[in-house]
Amino acid sequence: MGFLRSAFATSLLFASNAAAVDPIVMKGSKFFTKNGEQFFIKGVAYQQEAGGGPGGSTGSSTKYVDPLADASVCERDIPLLEKLGVNTIRTYAIDPKADHSQCMSMLDKAGIYVVADMGDPSLSINRDSPSWNVELFDRYKGVIDNLGKYDNTIGFFAGNEVTNNNTNTGASAYVKAATRDTKKYIADKMANGGRWMGVGYAANDDAEIRVNMAQYFNCGEQDNAIDFWGYNIYSWCGKSSFTESGYDVQVKFFSNFSVPVFFAEYGCNTVGGAEGRLWDDTTALYSDQMTGVFSGGIVYMFHEEENDYGLVKINGNKASTMKNYNVLQSKLADVKPSSTSMAAYNPTNSPAACPAISKDWKASAEVLPPTPDSSLCDCMVSASSCVPSDDLDEKDFGDIFGYICSNDAAACAGIKSDTQAGVYGPYGMCNPKQQLAHVLNAYYTNQNGASNACDFNGAAKVVSSSADSSCDAALQKASSAVAVAATATAGSATSSSTGDSTENAAAPASVRMGAFMSMGDMAISLYMLVAMGVGAGMVML
Repeated sequence: MGFLRSAFATSLLFASNAAAVDPIVMKGSKFFTKNGEQFFIKGVAYQQEAGGGPGGSTGSSTKYVDPLADASVCERDIPLLEKLGVNTIRTYAIDPKADHSQCMSMLDKAGIYVVADMGDPSLSINRDSPSWNVELFDRYKGVIDNLGKYDNTIGFFAGNEVTNNNTNTGASAYVKAATRDTKKYIADKMANGGRWMGVGYAANDDAEIRVNMAQYFNCGEQDNAIDFWGYNIYSWCGKSSFTESGYDVQVKFFSNFSVPVFFAEYGCNTVGGAEGRLWDDTTALYSDQMTGVFSGGIVYMFHEEENDYGLVKINGNKASTMKNYNVLQSKLADVKPSSTSMAAYNPTNSPAACPAISKDWKASAEVLPPTPDSSLCDCMVSASSCVPSDDLDEKDFGDIFGYICSNDAAACAGIKSDTQAGVYGPYGMCNPKQQLAHVLNAYYTNQNGASNACDFNGAAKVVSSSADSSCDAALQKASSAVAVAATATAGSATSSSTGDSTENAAAPASVRMGAFMSMGDMAISLYMLVAMGVGAGMVML
């Protein structure tokens, strides 16, 4: 789903527009307006049915409504946002192909910025079968292209609670790879006259992994690290305090963090639901106890829905404010955070050390998944001598993956991954049919071109290689990466169902497991364990 742009449009992508707001920049662990005033996020999550928040659905079938594509809705809601006293909204899913100019202009005139998640409920990095592939990268670039035109876009989240406990920490390697590649994409635009926009991550508050998470995304080469850290935290409930809520612990931990930190979601509703919220946490967040470390926060959420976290009720085309909207409005009006100027501020914090591999952390920061490259996938298929038949249905891919990967693990090395060792096959980024072409061709080659090694009852066919010479260098580099992956993962074709292993043999998650050929129970069992890995584009928030 590439989003092609004309050369002219691309050259103008990040050009500055006449705007009411001053673009936001980052220096050390603080945000500033471009004219040097410190900026604190006073935000609200603004999206219906997007799978965000503690009560949101995250299924691949979750639908979303682009909150910035309907000008009439923006005309209804933006005055309420402005009256509330917020200066930022967070969106969880926008359509990269939609026109957002009217809503973004209205937000700009109201002095409101945007932080946008780059995924959507059906196309994001899935914690249970993580991948960073061509389709995902195209979507993320599309979101950047679309919202990057507006000076009131602060930046983007590469993921939201993708890793949410110690059984799926390996997924963070894919989110960090997405962070690296989207930062590079923005940096390339900046080199042509564009402006800075940040790429961050929004993490949940899980005691077993929160320290490792923050360190992992901040450590190592800073071209790969997050520009800001969003923290989804719901620990201040009802009549609480700075210490009872644990806010004091967060301030202490992040006091040495080298990039801006803010609450990406907050607003506990366990005491009296949405209307029971007192918003004393808002007062604390912008007090001297916290403003030296935290750059504000984003309240969850604008719309009142079944999860009961709302500030505003929507009935048809009408919006009516709730009691806790009025309470929050009063609290925001009273906050006066202490600040410094960009000129006077001299950052001293350094990036964190990377967390060691342990029972609670399974992602190496030394090597990340490769940058998705559609041209390499195309070259690989063109160079293959055994490929899937033209009429092979995707639901039948799994039987072939299962048979080959159980009988010739080396043939699947190019699509495997090991997040603990930092070893990745180069073709895990390709689409399912391309991945299958690689596996079929590798198996056919390993069988010395035997006549029955590229048949699979008509599911595969022998073809003549047609790769252009321009592919040679990329294919040679990929071949070396396959050899490394084969050595590193040999004899480890299965992945643990307990989450202790993060190695995957890639195959689509939605394939039919009917009998395809005489495979035997072992191959079926293997496939059931490993086929939920890379590929397939079956990803979600």
